Order: sequence, then C-alpha cells, then structure tokens
Amino acid sequence: MAAPTAVAPALRAPLLAGAAVGAATLLVALRDPHTPGSYGFCPLLELTGLACPLCGGLRATHDLAHLDLAGAWSANALWTVAAPVVVVLWLTWLLAAVRGRPFRGLSSTAGWVTLGVAIAFFVARNVPALQPYLTPWI
Repeated sequence: MAAPTAVAPALRAPLLAGAAVGAATLLVALRDPHTPGSYGFCPLLELTGLACPLCGGLRATHDLAHLDLAGAWSANALWTVAAPVVVVLWLTWLLAAVRGRPFRGLSSTAGWVTLGVAIAFFVARNVPALQPYLTPWI
C-alpha cells in the first residue's frame, strides 16, 4: 500500500487561506456579532461617527452564514455582494492550483475599480438621507 502523498506546494496556499477563512466564518457564525461589544468596536465609528465600508461586515457574515440575506444586506450591502465574489475568486485560485497553472488574480484595473466602489459606498452610507438604508444602526 502506497503512503499518502503530501499536498502539492501549489495547493498549500489556497487550502490554508480557505481553512483560515472557513474557521473565522465558523467563529462568526457561532458567536453572534449582533450583541453589542461581542467583538469590540470600530474605532473610526466611535471617534468620528462615520461608518466605513467594513462596518457591519461581521454582522453581514453572520447573517450570510445563517442564510439570512435580508439581514446581511441591512448590515452591509457591499459585503453581501462582495462575499460571493471572493468565494468565486478563491475557487478560481484553487482550481488553478489543482491544474498546476499560475493564478493571475485581478488586474490592476479591477483593483482600482474595487477601491472606487469602496470609497463610493463609504461616502453614500454616511450621507444622512441614505443612512437609514445603508447604515441602519446609526
């Protein structure tokens, strides 16, 4: 009987990243961030009253893990849309590693577009008229 083979070096990084994100998601799924102070506080929100693009991300992740799309959307609409994209990118990385091909990732244009969307979301969720829709806890 042959000895089990080690994980190919190319697979190590995507598998470790997937395991780390999976463990973090499991923690957030089991420990409810809707309870005030359960994960600390956001320094930017506490100091300035401004909600950054990440505010509500833990609550949205918890809700997504429990398949509550409406709750996730109300906590952080941007993360609710971005999370499935991140999963698809990770699967693409994993598949490239399985096939022995390099993962090219995103282009620099996609990076700049992502930054622009995050900044636009940051501004929009802090506009008083939009806060009830994009930042419901303020």
